[in-house]
Order: sequence, then structure tokens, then C-alpha cells
Amino acid sequence: ARTVMDLLFARLTTWLAPMLAFTMEEVWLERCPGDDSSVHLQTFPDTPAAWRDPALADRIEALRRVRRVALGALEIERREKRIGAALEAAPVIHIEDAALRDVCSAADMAELLIASGATVTGAPAPEGAFRLPETPGVAVVATLAEGAKCARCWKVLPDVGTHAHPDTCARCDAALEARG
Repeated sequence: ARTVMDLLFARLTTWLAPMLAFTMEEVWLERCPGDDSSVHLQTFPDTPAAWRDPALADRIEALRRVRRVALGALEIERREKRIGAALEAAPVIHIEDAALRDVCSAADMAELLIASGATVTGAPAPEGAFRLPETPGVAVVATLAEGAKCARCWKVLPDVGTHAHPDTCARCDAALEARG
């Protein structure tokens, strides 16, 4: 685990240094102090070819395509003032292709969409569902999330208010309990 963290540190600090110059310099100097030490004097480390995972890259690209459709549907709802933020929604994502549906079902689509919930289904999409021409077979119906707004994470969930910490969902209640 320590080797992984070291490799991640070296890559992230050097890759982000051109955009976050001062922040990455501070981070680098915390780890590698010295008058002649600077992240800006480092070369970008080579990434081993063995790290490439084409199957994972394909899954991520598929998720990004579906996410684009879902965010388009949520943006229309926001523009029409039916929702104020994506966290007020729980979109239903209709996907015709079984393999793509499996990829999306295995992912936490609510987290990817920054929504309170998301449902992935193979059921035919209703006529008014949002679609993008570049992503055939995917349609989204933006629905309102049911429940109350969690005071900590702002998700709208049905279990808010039923835990030891008032006005929190189960996840936030567990986090607060763990803190003591």
C-alpha cells in the first residue's frame, strides 16, 4: 500500500503542478523538503504499460456516455425549475443494451450523477424520456427523489430523520456515530 501511495504521489503532484503550481509545490515540499527541491524540476514519470486496462477504460467510457444523457435530463429539469439541484432528483435510466445495463447496474449511478438516487432498468423508455442522438438505446426520465433532505449530505432520502442523529440519513448517521 505504501508503494502505491508513493507512485500516486509522484504522478499526481507532477501532473497537477502546471495547473496548481503553488499548491503542488507546497505538497511536494512537505514530502521532499529542501532548498533545491521543487515539483517543477521533476520530469513526468513514465506510466508502465502494464497499468493499462482496456476493459476498465471501456467501462468508464460507457459510464461517461450514460452520465452525459442523465445530466442532460437533469439540466432540463433544473432549467424548468422543477428541481434546484441534482441532489433533489432520482433519475430512472432506461438502457436497451444488456451489457451496458450491467455496467451501469454495477456502478453507483447516484454518486456518478451527484443525485439522491438512480434506477437502471431495461424497461422500454416512455415517449417523453430524454435522449441524446450520440447515445442510442439510452433514455432518462428525471424524477424527484422521495423523502427528506439530509442535513449533512443534502441527499433526499426516505430514511432521513429515523436515526439517532436527527435530520440525517443512515450513511451520515453512521459517520457521526463513528466520530463519537
